[in-house]
Amino acid sequence: MAEVAIKIVNVNKRFTNVHAVRDLTLSVKTGEIFALIGPNGAGKTTTVKMITGLIAPTSGRIWVLGKDVAADPVQAKKELGYIPDDPFVYDYLTGREFLQLTGDLFGLRRQETNTRIKKLLKLFNLESVIDGRFTDYSRGNKQKTIIIANVLHQPKVLVIDEPVLGLDVQSQKVTKKLFRDFAKDGGSILLCTHTLSVAQEIADRIGIIKEGELVEEGSLRDLRTKAHKTEASLEELYLKATGEKP
Repeated sequence: MAEVAIKIVNVNKRFTNVHAVRDLTLSVKTGEIFALIGPNGAGKTTTVKMITGLIAPTSGRIWVLGKDVAADPVQAKKELGYIPDDPFVYDYLTGREFLQLTGDLFGLRRQETNTRIKKLLKLFNLESVIDGRFTDYSRGNKQKTIIIANVLHQPKVLVIDEPVLGLDVQSQKVTKKLFRDFAKDGGSILLCTHTLSVAQEIADRIGIIKEGELVEEGSLRDLRTKAHKTEASLEELYLKATGEKP
């Protein structure tokens, strides 16, 4: 699995009355951005939570950098960053304290952590708020801080649920460049999003999931070829694959 960062094989997830993910098989290659898109309730967030070890699959197996998430969870998560759709923070810590705690948890020396924090704060123009408590942060500033926290330890894999939600236009631009540079340097990204323009702009490959099943997968060119629409936008292809009305 040397060239595969994330590998999902025949994964199912059942809740009491819902079969949320059905026989899902996909992979994310080294240096690739893979976008998973689909309607609300399609199984995207459930898939993300299984990859990150927050919930266990009912059946099937998941590997991150060759480490089985169920059998070797600590090693699987060591090189992983997870940016959730709702940025969880400790309200009564400052942003700097939270980032320093994150560095400590990943085994960074404090001096190294502070050096990286300084560089990343400048990237997102957060210097003026970082020493305030999280409870006073805007939604966008919480999101920026969570992004910084998850690239701070320089992981090899990022799993992202709604990457630009709550960000202003300039911060979206910075974030997309950060992700592209991350992949260019050999990192791998799986991102779930409803912002199809982001997926179309930065993803190398796209998977479309509906009712827990992967119904289409490939590059934008591949998806256009399959649909016999060489100039179609991702939105058009998505609507065709999911059967949703424009």
